[in-house]
Amino acid sequence: LVTINQRLDFDQIEMLLEEFNFTAIREEEYVAEPEFEEVQDAPEDLKPRSPVVTVLGHVDHGKTLLLDRIRDTNVVAGEAGGITQHIGAYHVDVEGGRSITFLDTPGHAAFTAMRARGAEITDVVILVVAADDSVMPQTVEAISHAANAGVPVIVAINKIDLPAADSNRVKQGLLQHNINVEDFGGDVLAVELSAKTGEGVEELLEKVLLQAEMLELKANPNRDAQGTVIEAQLDVGKGPVISVLVKSGTLQVGDSFICGFFDGRVRALLDERGHSIDEVGPAMPVQVLGAGGVPQAGDIFQVINPDRASEIAEKRQRLEREKQLRIRERAVSLGDFGALAAAGELSTLPLVIKGDVDGSVQALSDALEQIGTDEVQVDIVHRGVGAVNESDVLLAQTAGAVILGFSVRPQTAARQSADREGVEIRVYDVIYEAVDEITATLEGMLAPERRETVEGTAEVRETFKITKLGTIAGCYISEGRMDRKGHARIIRDGIVIYDSEVSSLKRFKDDVKEVREGFECGIGIKNFNDVKVGDLIECYTVQEVARTLN
Repeated sequence: LVTINQRLDFDQIEMLLEEFNFTAIREEEYVAEPEFEEVQDAPEDLKPRSPVVTVLGHVDHGKTLLLDRIRDTNVVAGEAGGITQHIGAYHVDVEGGRSITFLDTPGHAAFTAMRARGAEITDVVILVVAADDSVMPQTVEAISHAANAGVPVIVAINKIDLPAADSNRVKQGLLQHNINVEDFGGDVLAVELSAKTGEGVEELLEKVLLQAEMLELKANPNRDAQGTVIEAQLDVGKGPVISVLVKSGTLQVGDSFICGFFDGRVRALLDERGHSIDEVGPAMPVQVLGAGGVPQAGDIFQVINPDRASEIAEKRQRLEREKQLRIRERAVSLGDFGALAAAGELSTLPLVIKGDVDGSVQALSDALEQIGTDEVQVDIVHRGVGAVNESDVLLAQTAGAVILGFSVRPQTAARQSADREGVEIRVYDVIYEAVDEITATLEGMLAPERRETVEGTAEVRETFKITKLGTIAGCYISEGRMDRKGHARIIRDGIVIYDSEVSSLKRFKDDVKEVREGFECGIGIKNFNDVKVGDLIECYTVQEVARTLN
């Protein structure tokens, strides 16, 4: 049901018009522009490029210190509490003339935001785990993000210089989350190191380059540049400043571009040290000045004709305004899953589960995974310990999931993000309440059982042809009753030859709702005129009964 003031999306308009035999056609001005045409690069144009590496891990496990050691600089001292304050992209030269681009993220929200917008920019994930602290909640979260992105993982077991370091404990912990390192017979590369002393860091770089060789990373530098926004901000003196990782092509000063909702012209390019440069090639990070506004992390940056860029920016802004007006009507909640399943659009219920302690999360996850069937089942996209955060909301948005919080509440920013993106968050303090609600949702996704009840049988003793009604069967009700709203089967020589509905039911010239056993009547069958004397008409009703998982 919709209200008089509610905007309809195109699918709803199309369905409404079909009811009146009209065809809906999108006006060109409301059609989102097609994806940029994929340019098929000739093999000879492709050149080897640097791998792009994202560093993920639990807070205080040494992500920034590791990057600091690799870059041989001291950025950690200037950061509040030693925690990364913004996304940084760093291009590092290593021995042999090769190089690696590192992304340093504040938690995992940015990583997920990029993936949510289709920006698969990371080639390899370095998962940093402290040898004295083992696998922690954010470690598990990082593993989930990497797995969902389909990116290979290299494990960096940090802080091996500490007395309490226990690498085997870390490897055992990772094994419980499907990260099986080579030492344990798996195929995941792992390095034991100390970011503080530098031990093992060179080996880590070698592992990254080895993984890159296996991936055979290449790009064409001789084409219009395309990249992804790593971060963006509004600088008082410079205006919008966009950190971009160039994916392919070469970006030059003076190039016109489209990025998110904004177009622009490259006024200046700055490397990660703030130095002005004239151009930048594939897999290189750069700061771009000259955008018409501040885009979002994960937005695609594309060099394009200035007129086309302006046209696309205007259209995107208009469509975004329309989207924001409708987004609340399109939010997916637990109550929507039954309707989606009935429409054949859903067979699994994606969930993100957060709890106060790991035991509770595990218990709830196990309980929910046991209530599915072959037809419908729960798909736990991610589970973790701690309050529901923005990263959880972004992951749920990408997966079309509902977030369940057990004995935890969403952070303010997470709730605001969930409201904005239409993601439902449910919180519980008792496990069985969560299980009962999810069970009810899964049962609502089951196709109902179709139960037929035979109401009666009529013998065809005569037939009449009536204008506008077609052939009417003159019948005697030999058993039960005929129902005007019932279904009807035509049985000839013991074989069902047609199955339809009762279109008319008359006693003499009067329309009636039913005729009982022992009486005569006239029966019309919907879309069927080939009824013959001697046929049997079996009247039946259909009831759809909700099914349970049991």
